[in-house]
Amino acid sequence: MGLKRRSAVITAITVAVTAAGPSTFAQPPLKGAESFMPVVVPDFETTFKKDSEQKAKFEERQQSLLHERYILEDNPSDVWMSGKRKNVQQGIRVKLPEGVSWDKLATMSPDEIREQDLFPAGFRPLPHSKHEIGGMVFPPDQIKTIREAEGRNLERFDTSFDYPDHLTPEFPPPIFLSTHPELGDVSQGKVLTIKNFYEIMNGKLTPVQLEGLRLLLTPFPQQQFNMTEDRKVKEPELGVTCLDCHVNGHTNATFHLNPDTRPQTHRFRIDTVSLRGMFNQQIHGSKRSLRSVEDFTEFEQRTAYFDGDHVTAAKKGVHLPDRASQVAMMAQMQNMFDFPPAPKLDRFGKLIPEKASDLELKGQELFFGKARCAECHSGPFYLDHQMHDLKAERFYEPKTVNAKYEAAEGPIKTFTLRGIKDSPPYLHDGRLLTLEDTVEFFNLVTGVNLTAEEKKALVAFMRCL
Repeated sequence: MGLKRRSAVITAITVAVTAAGPSTFAQPPLKGAESFMPVVVPDFETTFKKDSEQKAKFEERQQSLLHERYILEDNPSDVWMSGKRKNVQQGIRVKLPEGVSWDKLATMSPDEIREQDLFPAGFRPLPHSKHEIGGMVFPPDQIKTIREAEGRNLERFDTSFDYPDHLTPEFPPPIFLSTHPELGDVSQGKVLTIKNFYEIMNGKLTPVQLEGLRLLLTPFPQQQFNMTEDRKVKEPELGVTCLDCHVNGHTNATFHLNPDTRPQTHRFRIDTVSLRGMFNQQIHGSKRSLRSVEDFTEFEQRTAYFDGDHVTAAKKGVHLPDRASQVAMMAQMQNMFDFPPAPKLDRFGKLIPEKASDLELKGQELFFGKARCAECHSGPFYLDHQMHDLKAERFYEPKTVNAKYEAAEGPIKTFTLRGIKDSPPYLHDGRLLTLEDTVEFFNLVTGVNLTAEEKKALVAFMRCL
């Protein structure tokens, strides 16, 4: 497809599908907005036919956006992820506006950057691949594995996973247990499923933990994966499991829309976070600030599974686990997933000088000093159990992109940086593809003015965590 035709198609789709009107709004476009998802829907065959026919158009729209914003090539470093199944990607992938350098941007005020429209597009909020609908979108490896193991279908007929495989976590991810650090990775190189979890984990977990794991691997109805006429899978399905997204207690970069924001245009893409180290976290959910693993486990069924809409949940078959037994067991199992080993760190989460390079030691000094990372990501687990607002909207005028209105997103919880090299892409919506992108983003929005060598050192340090 030629560039001119491609551009015309994307423009037509954006206008026709989003009906968003002008791309820039003086005020947030809330007129006529609804808090609830549609309850009355067409029959399944009508939905299936329409969505299947439009799928290629939405994918063209999303891929065009990604290529405009990022360098998507495969550029692995010589650093392995913890399971040694995939190399960590390297290099800045966010594209700069023409004629602008990172050094120049760092000298400009937020007002100047906004007025000249110089904020890199890859630093703006990232839309869902089909933002009008949202819902869970799984990567191909997870779809293939679950289909072969259980016969369940996690492939939607209306949209597909949008990032290339090399920019996602290793698959399957290793499993580290807080009760058995001496065993290292206990996954046997397999994805935990309802079919094999007992064989893999018997003798390593308690009966309570095994039952919790069974529940985490049991499919329950979800907004797009169920048996009703407005599902997004061809055949009626039992649903999804907790570990379909948090595979092996980690993540496979499945994405969704956050359940806590309305209207639909203002909801933000949410990248699946790792469950590693849940035992040390005091708040859960990017926006919800749930105060225990038990709360998180119980309310995922009412929120993330059904877009925060209990009205449609009742129709589709919401699972309400018993707090005293099932929830407690599921929470206990989640608390067993440990961080990967970090052989260069001491008991306080700091580098052992004899094991670290000069560059890594310089990065640690910057992390706890000039770069101000530790103000939110304090050791030894590199989080502070708080929510913070970066106010990135200072740098750009809001507009609607692929049905996502780039509104201010407000406070988001601090995520742990332990094992961070295993968890690309980064930020709550996955808009940052590499650690280098992440350093450039925070250097700009926090105004700490790091040099090129300092940024390199900071990346080297974070790969040690």
